[in-house]
Amino acid sequence: MRTDLENKGISAAQYRFAIVVSRWNSHITSKLLLGARRALAEANASAVDIFEVPGAFELPLAAQKAAETKKYDAVIALGTVIRGETVHFDLVAENAARGISEASLRTGVPILFGVLAAENIDQANARSGDGDDNAGHMAAVSAIEMAEVLADISSENSARSSFAK
Repeated sequence: MRTDLENKGISAAQYRFAIVVSRWNSHITSKLLLGARRALAEANASAVDIFEVPGAFELPLAAQKAAETKKYDAVIALGTVIRGETVHFDLVAENAARGISEASLRTGVPILFGVLAAENIDQANARSGDGDDNAGHMAAVSAIEMAEVLADISSENSARSSFAK
């Protein structure tokens, strides 16, 4: 993923990001946060604020509030929901996804979905490793790209696309 940004000449140095991360399943979300921070650092982002929330269900509201400040070019929501024996997993995962999507559309600020909905701990570990396939890393790369796309759309020279190069 990093190579894709480099090939497109995209730097995140001019953008400001918020990361909202769930403490629930912190043994996984801490690794998602590391992946996101690594992707942002690789793209030279220096303006990054991190906010913690109790669980994935609380991510949409905190992400929306961060976006509403208009201080951030993109918000990255990170969390992990692991299936258990009840419908709780389905309720939390579905509402986190819907809430994050709706908050992004409501605010006009990209809120990237870095929430793992895993069947088991092995799946969660596989998607939160050290590589570029870490879901936090992928969400941060998408945040950088969306910040760039929206900046291009908003600019006077909107016919130009940094991705068409």
